[in-house]
Amino acid sequence: MNTEIKSTQDLSTEKTPTYDRDLIPEDLYIPPDALVVILQAFTGPLDLLLYLIRRQNLDILDIPIAEVTKQYMAYIDMMTTMRLELAGDYLVMSATLAQIKSSMLLPRAHEEEEEETDPRAELVRRLLDYETFKNAAGELDQLPRMDRDLFPIHATYDEQLVKVAPVPVEMRELLLAFSDILDRVRLIQDYEVSPEPLSVEERMEFILQTVHESADFVSFQEFLGEVKNKELVVVTFLAVLELVKTGHIVLVQHEQFAPIFLGGTASAT
Repeated sequence: MNTEIKSTQDLSTEKTPTYDRDLIPEDLYIPPDALVVILQAFTGPLDLLLYLIRRQNLDILDIPIAEVTKQYMAYIDMMTTMRLELAGDYLVMSATLAQIKSSMLLPRAHEEEEEETDPRAELVRRLLDYETFKNAAGELDQLPRMDRDLFPIHATYDEQLVKVAPVPVEMRELLLAFSDILDRVRLIQDYEVSPEPLSVEERMEFILQTVHESADFVSFQEFLGEVKNKELVVVTFLAVLELVKTGHIVLVQHEQFAPIFLGGTASAT
């Protein structure tokens, strides 16, 4: 039988061996450079030969190992010249075929023939292992892969702080905040003490001092919330209104219904 070796692509100027591609099952992937084996009972890629053996459509014990080995070695020689990395994948199987071929050609004693198993049984095991790992590799290839199926997104942003213009505080919101503070003060039961004289001017000085000593805006709710006396809360609120009226402090908030803050002005310094 003449030995012929071709890949499934046009790797040379000679005519590529043909086979019925309709016989290839849909679930079987044939690599582009797969070895095409030409035998009396079979012509096609080596992967299809393994597939038929696995499905028991073809008995491997009926395959002429010597002929397969010849074609396999010729294929290795060709791929070594054209694609060295692909040839390396076939070297292990090539050594196995050569070992099986030599075992079948060497003369053996009658006693050894009865005890020794068919050397082709090892090839069957290796072929089945090859198919197992090949199927596993196919399943792994279907998993999402970074830079092939998934692409990371690198968002850019401006590190500079965005300045948001303060929203003017409406009197209605200021009164609502003051009412909420009064409600919390009523929940606190104080001891009976002698009332101290309350002065709006003194509270104005205290508020200005607090605002100027603070590096940031002062929360209106927290500032009045620290006052435990209801009368003092009212006086402090009046002092805040007077300071806003005279332009010594400002009331700001980031958005409507957001917390209110006290801040100093240039005229207050």
